[in-house]
Amino acid sequence: MAVKKITQKYEGCIGCGTCVALCPKFWEMVEGEMKARPIGGKMNEAGEYELEVEESELGCNKDAEEACPVQIIHIN
Repeated sequence: MAVKKITQKYEGCIGCGTCVALCPKFWEMVEGEMKARPIGGKMNEAGEYELEVEESELGCNKDAEEACPVQIIHIN
């Protein structure tokens, strides 16, 4: 199976919670910061969270990417 990378520009997050509502298995709100992040994601040097997922797990993550009002979630 192919592995895909989800990237999220964390500082750009406005905390609307759309990604968490659409894909709670992969997204969570950060307590005290009112921002979302991918569960298990690692912060890179550019200040972006990165998470690798199997292609079969893209469903709700693609929904989150498309629904994000500030377009900070990207899947490659």
